[in-house]
Amino acid sequence: MSLPNITKTVEFIIENAPEFGKAKAQRVYLEEFRKSKKAMLMRQALMNGIEAANAQEREAYANQEYRDLLEGLAAAIETEETLRWKLEAARITVEVWRSQEATNRMQSKATE
Repeated sequence: MSLPNITKTVEFIIENAPEFGKAKAQRVYLEEFRKSKKAMLMRQALMNGIEAANAQEREAYANQEYRDLLEGLAAAIETEETLRWKLEAARITVEVWRSQEATNRMQSKATE
């Protein structure tokens, strides 16, 4: 692997790190909001006359708003994981290059 490719790889990591951070923040937010949404939907079920907590929970989980939130969470996880593995691949590429360069230096010293 040549030096310019490594430079591009490192630039890729630097440029995509903020996007990864944003994707992770969105995923964590949705995971936490899911709890709030469930509580709000359970309260709504209570206001509609459903008193048993397990019945309120069932209503919350069946609610379209809750299912939409789960779809958003799935999309956020997909974005985060895609970016994470792209960044990991770039990091591994740099590590392979470093190993190759170290081997090249050792071979150069051995032939001197």
